[in-house]
Amino acid sequence: MYLVGLTGGIASGKSTVAARFVERGAELIDADDVAREVTLPGTDAWREIVEAFGEDVLDDEGFIDRPRLGRLVFADARKRATLNEITHPRIAASIADRLEVLAALDGVVVVDVPLLVELGVERGYDAIVVVATHEETQVARLVRDRGLPEDEARQRVAAQAPLQRKLDAATHVVWNEGTLEELTAKADDLAARLEEAARQKAERLARELPDH
Repeated sequence: MYLVGLTGGIASGKSTVAARFVERGAELIDADDVAREVTLPGTDAWREIVEAFGEDVLDDEGFIDRPRLGRLVFADARKRATLNEITHPRIAASIADRLEVLAALDGVVVVDVPLLVELGVERGYDAIVVVATHEETQVARLVRDRGLPEDEARQRVAAQAPLQRKLDAATHVVWNEGTLEELTAKADDLAARLEEAARQKAERLARELPDH
């Protein structure tokens, strides 16, 4: 397994890059999908979230209303820390279980973790890919594409680690300040390089296996 950590700020285009990697044959573990699973109604995390934030964070069907909860936690660092304490250990454990299943693969396995750097879990990866976008571009996209008020958009960007901190952890950087076509081309190019690195790693490990 060639393990790739994929991260980037909100509205950076990270999901687009992840999708291109998958189209090229990579296995993907998406931390956001895992977060939804570990907070499904009836789970321990779901009960703790309701206890901490009240039933107002539930939708009509009893699921966590992620936009509503997001507005609460992005406006209050203490509430954000509480949510993280509830969810992050469970997300990490679930990701670890999935990686164990994929351990024997020779190909690229991508773990898409928005808070990879913030959580300090960037060690242990063969490569760290950061999809990078300047703050003003992030804010503009959040306002244009997600309909957020500008002050809320800036609040969400500010809640994440500064871009430079992510860049410092990166082995590969994909800048996304242009068109979707440009981003796609960059993602495809990087995917090819990661595939080659995975092939080389698999060959090296094969050579190191003892003869029987």
